[in-house]
Amino acid sequence: MARSAQPITLPVVAIWPGTCAALGVALLVLGTLVAVALRADDLSGFAAADWAALRFTLVQACLSAFLSVALAIPVAKALARRRFFGRRVLITLLGAPFILPVIVAILGLLAVFGRSGWMSDLLGLAGLPPVQIYGLHGVVIAHVFFNLPLATRLILQGWQEIPAERFRLAAQLNAGPRAMWQLTEAPMLRQVVPGTAAVIFAICLSSFAVALTLGGGPKATTIELAIYQAFHFDFDLGRAAMLSGVQLVLTVVAAFLALKASSSEGFGAGLDRAVIRWDGKGTCARIIDGFWIAAAALFLMLPLLAVLISGLPGLVSLPASVWGATWVSLQVAALSTVFLLCVALPLSASIALGRKRLGEVAGILGLAASPLVIGTGLFVMVYPYIDPFLLALPVTALVNMVMALPFALRILVPRMRQVLHHNARLALALDMNGRTFWRRVLLPRCRAQIGFAAGLTAALSLGDLGVIALFADPEVATLPLQVYRLMGAYRMEAAQGAALLLFVISMGAFWILDRGGRLHAEA
Repeated sequence: MARSAQPITLPVVAIWPGTCAALGVALLVLGTLVAVALRADDLSGFAAADWAALRFTLVQACLSAFLSVALAIPVAKALARRRFFGRRVLITLLGAPFILPVIVAILGLLAVFGRSGWMSDLLGLAGLPPVQIYGLHGVVIAHVFFNLPLATRLILQGWQEIPAERFRLAAQLNAGPRAMWQLTEAPMLRQVVPGTAAVIFAICLSSFAVALTLGGGPKATTIELAIYQAFHFDFDLGRAAMLSGVQLVLTVVAAFLALKASSSEGFGAGLDRAVIRWDGKGTCARIIDGFWIAAAALFLMLPLLAVLISGLPGLVSLPASVWGATWVSLQVAALSTVFLLCVALPLSASIALGRKRLGEVAGILGLAASPLVIGTGLFVMVYPYIDPFLLALPVTALVNMVMALPFALRILVPRMRQVLHHNARLALALDMNGRTFWRRVLLPRCRAQIGFAAGLTAALSLGDLGVIALFADPEVATLPLQVYRLMGAYRMEAAQGAALLLFVISMGAFWILDRGGRLHAEA
């Protein structure tokens, strides 16, 4: 007799492919870390520079998470209780920075907040000093730019999950702003905010490209950037393995806290009525909400506008190396997308059948893994048999797949669980085997989610500046790496043109795959 509730396993979909996929991800992440540690000559303790990198990583991650969540609360509140023309488009655009290539966003932020940027010009007119974009300030600004939309969407979802009956009852009781906050909004925020902050904290822990370009020196070095320096400049595998282990522990703890915080009970089910807000009808409340919506839109859209304006002249005279790097990036993105679908689809099906621990392990390891350590570990293992530089692009694609896997699982699992719940027993009654069920039922009904996950993976892969920065051949580079090299050579016009090209290709790949998945998708 079972001591607790047990999931009902429906044999129409085999579980072992998902188990193999989860074990493969775990072996890839942990096995490469062990390979690097075993190859190390010395596993000495933390040096002063390592402690500085750890302190800076924790400080910038805490500040980034705090500011992202603190700013997202009023923005989400304003979006939750206001209806205006373009609201749905604005909410959709809030997802753009997440798939925006990091190097493109950095160029946009430099154009707006740099020493010769728009904000510094305005401050100069008022006799004030320019904005200091390099160092801790720049890293935090960039992380808030990337994570404010994510925090806003998560907190807005919390507001939308409050049943309409609660707002109706508050209006009937003539509850004021303070009572609304104490009885409805504060309890929701206590449930949503901790998990949101933990997720953003975990994402910021593994920051690399932002710290590489905006760090500004040894005092602004993250753990991931310290790992890069240990590999690239010192080839100190012991120090790299030790730093990677610290980063893995910190991110796993943050991810577990996020999972625990997000598992709390909600507000209960309502009658699915349309939410009508009677609060915030005053002029002052309208002005405040309008300010937060406009400020968030400007903060997120101005860097994109800057990329467009500054990149158009550079498109005319792009060097030949940019077009070669574009072709390389497209190959890496296509390979990453194929890898992801081969891993995420069976793993999602296993999780949908009740094997949640598989998803938790794969998601946490994908979020906590150091791309540089995975790449180095793979190169260390294949070095005796083949030239590692020949595998730079496949390894980059594999690492990009691991990085995108947690987000793909979040997209695929809910829909697969729904499809299995509604169709698995009928498939069993019809004696439908697993292959037929996948082909005729599961894949067609998950087509929209598969397209979304594939588009997200392709966009993230196109914009990634990670493993390829460490192991790329001088003659071979992805487009983000080529943009970084042009910036380092002070060819800013060409860099801005290449960044605009990267932005268009990334968004185009996402739109094509997402649109292709939704086209003719079954309801």
